[in-house]
Amino acid sequence: MVTAAQHLPHATPRAPRVPRATAVRHLGPNWYASVMGTAIVGTAGAALPLHVPGLRTACAAVWALSLGLLLALLAARAVHWTYHRDQARAHLLDPAAAPFYGCLSMALLAVGGGAMVVGRDWIGLRGAVALDAVLFTAGTVVGLAAAVAVPYLMAVRHRIEPGQASPVWLLPLVAPMVSAAVGPLLVPHLPPGQPRATLLLACFAMFGLSLLATLVMLPVIFARLITGGPLPLALTPALFLVLGPLGQSTTAVGKLADAAPGAVPAPYKDGFGVLAVLYGVPVMGFALLWLAFAAAHVVRARRHGMGFSMTWWAFTFPVGTCVTGAEALARRTGLLAYDWLALGLYLLLVAAWGTAALRTARGLVSGELLAAPRPAPAEPRPTTVRTM
Repeated sequence: MVTAAQHLPHATPRAPRVPRATAVRHLGPNWYASVMGTAIVGTAGAALPLHVPGLRTACAAVWALSLGLLLALLAARAVHWTYHRDQARAHLLDPAAAPFYGCLSMALLAVGGGAMVVGRDWIGLRGAVALDAVLFTAGTVVGLAAAVAVPYLMAVRHRIEPGQASPVWLLPLVAPMVSAAVGPLLVPHLPPGQPRATLLLACFAMFGLSLLATLVMLPVIFARLITGGPLPLALTPALFLVLGPLGQSTTAVGKLADAAPGAVPAPYKDGFGVLAVLYGVPVMGFALLWLAFAAAHVVRARRHGMGFSMTWWAFTFPVGTCVTGAEALARRTGLLAYDWLALGLYLLLVAAWGTAALRTARGLVSGELLAAPRPAPAEPRPTTVRTM
């Protein structure tokens, strides 16, 4: 039998076709912020001091959406690392992109914590504990690695100018604080004694690690704003990221205080309850000050033409941590003021999430958000400046 290849002596067997997966070439780690922002809507809403019919079901549905988004993004990022490793390495070597690897940790932790708060309504308590244990472990390992690796790369590989300081630098440092807030949910499900105490104090250690690192970084960011002027328009929403360590640390001390009675003996269990109030009240006060400061910058940026970008997801998770922080203070102090604060911030969170989600969906459909970054013009365009 004569084959076609025998008639064509120069023909070679066709190599298997390898998918190019070009759609995800520019899919960066910043996309995990959409998972974080979605998960916190469900988690924060479930603890509101309201008894609205259907609210908890809606929160569980939003959590399920965040779980689906997480799975989809993990798969897409795996394709990205498989077929576009050059781009993935470029993200690590880019001081503007590398800090977003902290978002992977926080996305895992936010979905895991949401499973314990509202996801258990749908998957059962045993399933929620199992899912949270896996996501908490993975998220904590990734978060601690990012907290070390990203600052190390910034110090030895990145070339950073003084005027480039950005709130984005906080992302890998905040990730251990999210572990400190989520971990206490697993404490009651461990055997009494050493296991419970070990996890509780490990979470407290991560609280301190993240808090001290944040206190080192915040003056650098604030000094950049005062001496260098406002951030670029597209980066202005990142100012809301400062709310993350503030609200999350307030949430963390509240969760630690809730889990302490069954994990550590007196007087330490009572000390956690005192710390939750003495620490949380002033920090929440500063968070509200920064919220007003950041909002003023955003209003200014909008007036100057700030358009939508993925940085708008900074309006969601950080605000959500302030909601959970206010809820923790409301439980500890019994003050209605914190109940109303939590409700007001949650309405802001839902509005921000709805706006960011809608704009992101439109950008995905049009392909704009996954397109390659536009090259900067070779030289500045001529402009007319009014001198009188």
